[in-house]
Amino acid sequence: MAPSLRRITAMAGLRVLAGPGALDRPVRWVAVSELEDPTPFLEGDELVLTTGMRTASWRPYITRLVDRGVAGLGFGIGLSHARVPAELVAAAAEAGLPLVEVARETPFIAIGKAVSDLLAAEHYEEITGAFEAQGRLTRAALRGDGAASVADRLARELGGWVVLLDETGTVRHATPPEAEERAAGLRSEFARLRSGAAAVALAGPEENVVVQPLGGRGFFAVGAGHPFTPIAHTIVNAAASLLTLALEQGTAPERLRSAVLRLLVAGETETARAVLSDVGVTLPDDPVVVLAVAESGPIRAFHAPHGDVTIVICAEPELPGLRDAFDEPVGISLPGPLSGVATAVDQAVRAYRAGRGKLNFADLAGQGLLDLLDSGAVRAYAEVLLAPLDEQRGDLRESLRAYLACNGHWDAAAQRLGVHRHTLRYRMKKAAELLGRDLDDPAARAELWIALNAPRAS
Repeated sequence: MAPSLRRITAMAGLRVLAGPGALDRPVRWVAVSELEDPTPFLEGDELVLTTGMRTASWRPYITRLVDRGVAGLGFGIGLSHARVPAELVAAAAEAGLPLVEVARETPFIAIGKAVSDLLAAEHYEEITGAFEAQGRLTRAALRGDGAASVADRLARELGGWVVLLDETGTVRHATPPEAEERAAGLRSEFARLRSGAAAVALAGPEENVVVQPLGGRGFFAVGAGHPFTPIAHTIVNAAASLLTLALEQGTAPERLRSAVLRLLVAGETETARAVLSDVGVTLPDDPVVVLAVAESGPIRAFHAPHGDVTIVICAEPELPGLRDAFDEPVGISLPGPLSGVATAVDQAVRAYRAGRGKLNFADLAGQGLLDLLDSGAVRAYAEVLLAPLDEQRGDLRESLRAYLACNGHWDAAAQRLGVHRHTLRYRMKKAAELLGRDLDDPAARAELWIALNAPRAS
C-alpha cells in the first residue's frame, strides 16, 4: 500500500491549504514540473510539485491535474511567488484537490526522497509479509489435512474465499463452506484450464477471482472483494505449489521427517524444533542417542530415511526399550546433545555398516581405527601402495611389518625376523626406495601400518 498524502505532509511539515478531505489518497510518486500542462507525463496518483513560474491561469491547470488523477499539488514559495496565489487555493478547494505549501527551506528533492523511502519501506513490508505468508502456508501444508489447511490459510491471508475441486470439477473443500456455491459459475474456466491455460483471472466490480490447475489433480479457485496485488498473486502461486504437493503426497510425513533430519544435520536445531512443533511433534531433550536401522516400521520415536537406512533419534533413557524393537543389525551412536546429531548419525551408520548385531559405536571404536574405515577402500589402497614390495621380494612386506611393529628399533626387529640388523637395514632402505616414503616420518609409518594391516583380497 503506497503512503498517503496525509502521512507525507505530516512527515515533511507541509501546510495544507485546500482539499483536506482527500489527504488519504495514496501517493505513488513525486513529479516536479514547471510545465503549464504536465499531464502528458503523468500516470495518476502523483504528488506534483511546482513553483508556478510558467503558469498564468490556475483553474484550467487544476482541472487538468484532477482529470489526470493526481494525488495532490505542492506549491513552492519563495522563488517565483512569495505566497501561494489565492486563485490557485480557490481552484484547488473547489475541485477538492489537496494543495500544500512548500516552504523555501524545503527543497523539492527532499520531498521526493522522503516519498521514495516510504515507497521502498512499504514494498519491503509487502515482500516481508509475502514471505511470512508463504511460511504460514508451508506450515499449514505440513499438517495432517494438508490441502484443506492450505486452503483455509490462503483464505485468511487474502481475506477471501477458496474452493478446491478435483479434475471433474467436484468440490473437495471450500472455505468458508458457503463458497462452494462459487464453483458452479466457474465451469467454463475449468474447460480453459483443461485445454492448457496456466491460470484464469476474472475481474469484476464486486469480486476478483483467480483459478489455477493443480498439476492434473484438480483445480482451485480463490476470490476476494478487492483486486489482487502483485504480492497477493505471489502468495496464490505459492499456495498452488503447496496444494499440488499436498494432493499428491501420501509420502508427506516421510518428506517432512527427511527435511527435519537435514535441518538437524545442518545444525539448525531450533528451526527443526519449530517446524515439528507446528504439526504437534516434539524432539527429545538432551542427551539423545541415534540409531541406524534397516526398517522404518511403526517406530515410537522421531525417525527419518537416510540413504539406505532409517535414522531414529531418542532420549538416552529410552534406548534400551527402543533398541530391542528392531531386528539386527542396529548401529547405535554415543549419547550427546541434539545439536550434535550430524556426528551421532555418522557414528550410528558406521556401527550399522559393521553388521555385527546391535552394535554401539563405542564398541566399534574400541576395536581399532581400521574398524571405522571402509574396508574395501582400505584394501584397494593398500594393494596399490604395497605392490612394489611384493613385486620385488616376498620378505620385504614382513620385514617392514616387523620394523614398524618394533617402532623402528633395529635390534628388536632383526631379532623378531631372525636376521642380522645390517640385513634389515638393507631391506628397509630398499623398501623406502620402492615405496617412495621416508620411514623416519611418523605420518608415513602410520599410513604404511594401516596398509599392512588391511585385510588382503582372498
